Amino acid sequence: MEAFELLLQGFVTLMTVQKLSLMVVGLILGVFVGVLPGLGGPNGVAILLPLTFSMDPTSAIVMLSCLYWGALFGGAITSILFNIPGEAWSVATTFDGYPMAQKGQAAQALTAAFTSSFIGSLVAVILITFLAPRIADFALRFGPPEFFAVYLLTFCSFVGLGREEKHKIVISMTLGLLLTGIGMDTVSGQLRMTFGFTDLLRGVNFLVAVIGLFGISEILVTMEESLALRGHAAHINPKVVWETWKTFPRYWGTIMRSAFIGCWLGITPGGAIAASFMGYNLAKRFARDKDTFGTGRIDGVLAPETAAHAAGTAALLPMLALGIPGSGTAAILLGGLLVWGLNPGPLLFVEHKAFVWGTIASMYLGNIVGLVLVLSTVPLFAAVLRVPFAAIAPMIVVSCAIGAYAIQNAMFDIWLMLGFGVLGYVFKKLDYPLAPLTLALVLGSRTEDAFRLSMIGAGGDLRVFWSNGLVGTITTLALVLLFWPVIGSLFERAGKLLRPVGKAT
Repeated sequence: MEAFELLLQGFVTLMTVQKLSLMVVGLILGVFVGVLPGLGGPNGVAILLPLTFSMDPTSAIVMLSCLYWGALFGGAITSILFNIPGEAWSVATTFDGYPMAQKGQAAQALTAAFTSSFIGSLVAVILITFLAPRIADFALRFGPPEFFAVYLLTFCSFVGLGREEKHKIVISMTLGLLLTGIGMDTVSGQLRMTFGFTDLLRGVNFLVAVIGLFGISEILVTMEESLALRGHAAHINPKVVWETWKTFPRYWGTIMRSAFIGCWLGITPGGAIAASFMGYNLAKRFARDKDTFGTGRIDGVLAPETAAHAAGTAALLPMLALGIPGSGTAAILLGGLLVWGLNPGPLLFVEHKAFVWGTIASMYLGNIVGLVLVLSTVPLFAAVLRVPFAAIAPMIVVSCAIGAYAIQNAMFDIWLMLGFGVLGYVFKKLDYPLAPLTLALVLGSRTEDAFRLSMIGAGGDLRVFWSNGLVGTITTLALVLLFWPVIGSLFERAGKLLRPVGKAT
């Protein structure tokens, strides 16, 4: 009941002309960046984050979170009409979405994608509404050892549960941790790895790095690929929407299963990409006629879209409640909270209630407005793909440069941004994940501070991380997740060895 009252207060905070206007602007920009192949939500948020520095935190998070919702919606448009995923998590949508468009059912496919996206996000927002305060109350008991254990759990889960090759995840994360060590040591005041450059005394700014890693690198990749876009037209009218909605009850099990998968993989570092493929694969596994998947089935669109959007939204739960991002976009938003003077974590729910519940209220309202917006403007946003990329790329690069310079009014940051852009390009060409690098850049210094404070308080005794049931459980779970691939393979081998014995008896 308390959560419901606080949510109403959040809606009161949100109901101003300025915040509602920023919501619409964020949604429009989000759909725009979601439609452009390769740009996507994380890149759009990273590029536009510096523009929010002059706003109050609530207005800033409303615009950026709505940009993220819009990008989630926009990725389906290119997947279905052009067979080009606007987002990485939209790849699974192309499997049945584009065949539906080829059969003249583009409007039905888009309606299914947008509506299932809304349902997935709604389930995740309801989860955040009622679960985040409880997690925050629990986390108020945390001290430095507990916080280090949680950060360790986050890093270990990325390594143990990540879909990418383990050595690539470790290399990416290690590089990020090394970069966070540049500058002045916050405990001793000594300089580290500045190499005589006065510009490095402040360290590597997280926002500058993110703009380069996501914005500039995507421009380089897209320029190299020279995309040629051809697609199908789509016009959605109320009759098509209603006829499509009437088919949803028969797929209710698929939708709810995908929403549950998405929420779980959003809270853990599985992410929207893994959620979309898992949702699609499970829908195919439980279907009676599995062979028809890939030929234009509506549940082949519903499953990945519901799962991806539930995951993308649920990733904000650990960010708000614990200060731990569940996705790359959440990591960028976490950096934004720090810039706006807010300390993400359990105290956020105590010290900045208006901000937290205004943010949660914007998730509800933003998804409703976003659904209406995309259903009514599909032809307009699809036309954006007809604009030559050569005309759009310079505007994006200039926006990135202005954003990087505005952070600290330093020309050095522009060169640093370009350097990170090249690094991001190399990572993508070598198929190294950027999410662990981004996570390390955000949490690296906080992890180091928590570890050193724990060691100072315990006199250098590592047993402090098993000093009580809470911190011991989290630390042990972190180590289990770190070595989970090895543990899983041992269980698999043991099962194979025991199987012949079972048959013999």
